[in-house]
Amino acid sequence: MTEFVAPTVEYGTILPLLVVLGAAVLGVLAEAFAPRRWRYPVQVGISITGLAVALTTTVLVGLGLEEVGGGLLARGSLVVEGAVAVDGPTVFLWGILLVLSLISVLLFAERRLEGGLTGFAGQAAALPGTSAEREASTHGVEHTEVFPLMMFAVSGMMLFPAAGDLVTMFVALEVLSLPLYLLCGLARRRRLLSQEAAMKYFLLGAFSSAFFLYGIALVYGFAGSFALGEIDRAVSASTGANAYLLGGIGLISVGLLFKVGAAPFHAWTPDVYQGAPTAVTGFMAACTKIAAFGALLRVYYVAFGGASWDWRPLMWVVAVLTMVVGSLVAITQTDIKRMLAYSSIAHAGFVLVGFVGVYDGGEGGTGLTSLSSVLFYLTAYGFSTIGAFAVVTLVRDAGGETTDLSRWAGLGREAPLLGGVFAFFLLTFAGIPLTSGFIGKWAVFAAAWAGGAWPLVVVAVLVSLVAAFFYVRVIVAMFFSDPVGQAPAVAVPSMLTTAVIATTAIATVALGVVPGPVLELAEQAGAFVR
Repeated sequence: MTEFVAPTVEYGTILPLLVVLGAAVLGVLAEAFAPRRWRYPVQVGISITGLAVALTTTVLVGLGLEEVGGGLLARGSLVVEGAVAVDGPTVFLWGILLVLSLISVLLFAERRLEGGLTGFAGQAAALPGTSAEREASTHGVEHTEVFPLMMFAVSGMMLFPAAGDLVTMFVALEVLSLPLYLLCGLARRRRLLSQEAAMKYFLLGAFSSAFFLYGIALVYGFAGSFALGEIDRAVSASTGANAYLLGGIGLISVGLLFKVGAAPFHAWTPDVYQGAPTAVTGFMAACTKIAAFGALLRVYYVAFGGASWDWRPLMWVVAVLTMVVGSLVAITQTDIKRMLAYSSIAHAGFVLVGFVGVYDGGEGGTGLTSLSSVLFYLTAYGFSTIGAFAVVTLVRDAGGETTDLSRWAGLGREAPLLGGVFAFFLLTFAGIPLTSGFIGKWAVFAAAWAGGAWPLVVVAVLVSLVAAFFYVRVIVAMFFSDPVGQAPAVAVPSMLTTAVIATTAIATVALGVVPGPVLELAEQAGAFVR
């Protein structure tokens, strides 16, 4: 009879993840037992406290990382029987995810813009336009379940780039995705558009998950293991092309590239970004992209690093296609949220340019590498993206948010401060000097150039010039065009949304003017443990 051996769980090392999961479960219990009038403040308090505690413990975990193989840049360990890899990149990604999630909670909690209620549907099960929906709005019913849903999504986002094996990565993918499918369909206004976005995201996400799972099966057939380190050893020992390996890489790529919004797997992005509640759109655009790119980096650099000659040409093609599609199609958009969606697609292409650059970074793994440049880019992009969508929530008409570009004409003269902040975020996306976007693009382009991918850098620079056009077009409309009909109305936000816009704007300025500390921190994150 085989003796059962209990698995070893390093609770202290994965404490940030456990704190977020615990806050999510506590939010579910609060939803069940707290009186209705107390649910909103209780849920907001649980979410903010949980994320703040998780951020604090993340710093402590980062300071206590073990050295692996010697040197600061090789810190970390495989924990929970190898299922979770806690290393420098993991801690960096956890930190930025938690900071951006804290900011996003404030957007979720905004109530002043909808007459004392949040921007989420009062009763999601009620059909749009029915008496049940009107009754829910009349009685001030709120879906405060959005806060534990968000916390579950954050826990999946934290586990996704930290997974030490493909099965754990798949579980994390589903944990982060399922709450987002629900959140996308909960907009208080334009219910049908919101429900359509949720359905599209769910169906296409299910297909991408199926591709990802089938790819895992093929890779297991090749390596005989789900562990990324074991797969790497099997790839290194392989002497020729293997159909199982190549097929697995291709199918896993579909699942990961879908999540980052790369072409040709980007079709869901504009519809979902437009239909989802804007607070959810900002959270998803920043945090999901960070988590997905973290997982992409870990899978390709750890498990498939020995097969780079096989997957690198694929990533070249995807990077060019993503940049071109995102930038060119964005020019034709007349809706602000759809324009920002295609902008995010283009940015995914820029990140992929850095991804195919130099990983080792010279002697000892020091210097600006693909990993450190991508980490900095994702940080800069995350702050400016949430800030931009926070501004979108404030431009309104009688029907709620108005995102048609024609309704934004004259916004800069009607509300100079708000228009100026949004213009600043757009210039950041365009990569104008003295903004975080410029430093981010310089970092990924430098890493790609050092890795011999100079043709990609040339294409990226040309595409950046094209992309600048549709950003400048919005700025011209806000400051130099006359309003169409009634002037755009700008709602007065509470301190929550004001704090979001101010924090993200300050972070964007700081990362552009004084990027050194964050760049150094990204470089010190080092390499993935195997």
